[in-house]
Amino acid sequence: MRSFRVLCWVSPVVCLWTVGCMKMGPDFKKPALQMDPPETFQYRPEKATLVVPKDRWWEVFGDPEINGLVEKVLKNNPNLQQAAARILELQYQVIRTRADRFPSVGLKGGAQRQHEPESILGPGVPVGGTMNQYGLSLPASFEMDLWGKYARAEEFSRALLLQEEENRLTLSQSLVAEAVNLYLQIQSIERRIQITLQSLKNYRASVTFVERRYNRGLTSILDLRQARRTLNQAKGNLPQLRQELGAAQQVLSVIMGEYPKTRKPHPQPEDYYKKLRPVPPGLPSELLLRRPDIRAAEARLKSLNAQIGVAKASRFPSISLTGSYGYSSEELFNLFQPGAVWGLAAALAQPLFDAGRLKANQRAAEARYTQGIAAYRKSVLDAFREVENALLTRKKQMERREDVLSFVVEARATQRVAESRYMRGLVDYLTVLNAQQTRFQSEDQLLLVELTILANRVTLHRALGGGWAVLPPVQGNETEGVASYTIW
Repeated sequence: MRSFRVLCWVSPVVCLWTVGCMKMGPDFKKPALQMDPPETFQYRPEKATLVVPKDRWWEVFGDPEINGLVEKVLKNNPNLQQAAARILELQYQVIRTRADRFPSVGLKGGAQRQHEPESILGPGVPVGGTMNQYGLSLPASFEMDLWGKYARAEEFSRALLLQEEENRLTLSQSLVAEAVNLYLQIQSIERRIQITLQSLKNYRASVTFVERRYNRGLTSILDLRQARRTLNQAKGNLPQLRQELGAAQQVLSVIMGEYPKTRKPHPQPEDYYKKLRPVPPGLPSELLLRRPDIRAAEARLKSLNAQIGVAKASRFPSISLTGSYGYSSEELFNLFQPGAVWGLAAALAQPLFDAGRLKANQRAAEARYTQGIAAYRKSVLDAFREVENALLTRKKQMERREDVLSFVVEARATQRVAESRYMRGLVDYLTVLNAQQTRFQSEDQLLLVELTILANRVTLHRALGGGWAVLPPVQGNETEGVASYTIW
């Protein structure tokens, strides 16, 4: 009999629970872009095979130091650790939101001792005295999700989780690109320091040579002053370059999660520049599948769409069920004897007048979704623009490098001719100084152009959506009742 009563109490709840399967609001559909992407990018590399870049794109530089610093960034960067903890929070948020779709059952127990004065209601009928009361029950409550409000809320929380995961991929992509760019910048500054040191050596030799000629009466004091002026001017460039080197090293250390420290410049080989293989851009439509920022924008659209359903379902009636099953006795050792106490209640709530508040909430959610569509389309257009701009920059900078390289060759030849003619007394020393300065300025300009080309390779990989590391999920665990997490 006892089990039959429990079944009679639970059955209506289960039946109503299974009926509540309607979802108010529109189901999500990816919006149209209102544009037709071209079959290929406008400034794609010519004669390039359509091959998707590898995820570990930084390995194309063939530098073990780059591979090592990227691993440190992905493992130790504080921003990535914060993003991982945020994902863990949203994972538990999904569990909490999903729990609203299920009944809640509790345990309630109590004991009461009460004393009343004795009185006589009639001849020989005493009333009053001390009484004990013990009770144990299982209260339960459940709100029927007839209109899918909680189902849409779960969709919303899952979309937020997906959006945050894509944001973490976008963040890791940005940090890796920034770290590689800083590494290339540091190497470029070290090469510029080498050029400056080489120019100082050349200028010192010129000062010594001019001093000897001046002491022999073969040149004027003006030539000697000009030689010393040029040397001191070149010396002033060296502290600035070393400051830039230290600042870049400090920023890179922080990105890797390390103390911002500096080191002395490393010697760099002269033949450092290597023509990287052309980056095959693939089809423009691949961007929509590969870039995490676009996928994050789509996930945000899903969350905004789910909010429409939540707001719409809130305008319809809600049915709440409450129940309790337990025992009550005046003696503790007889608590579980026959004589169970149970109750079941249902409540219907329907807003009648709210001055348009619930309707306004729904219309506001629909407006936010419209805003999200516009933001999604803008993200796609920005992605195409970044790729096209990176390809255009690569093409023009490669052309510029050829011109600057020719300029360097001519500047070096001009310096040799000017120095030779000066030693024979055919030109003044100002001609030699101009030739020397032009030569070292052209070499510095070549370094900056080549840095732009190498950094553009990083930008291009990032714009194409290939190259962010897929980080392993955050693992949650419970230790002594305190929630913790591990970031691998």
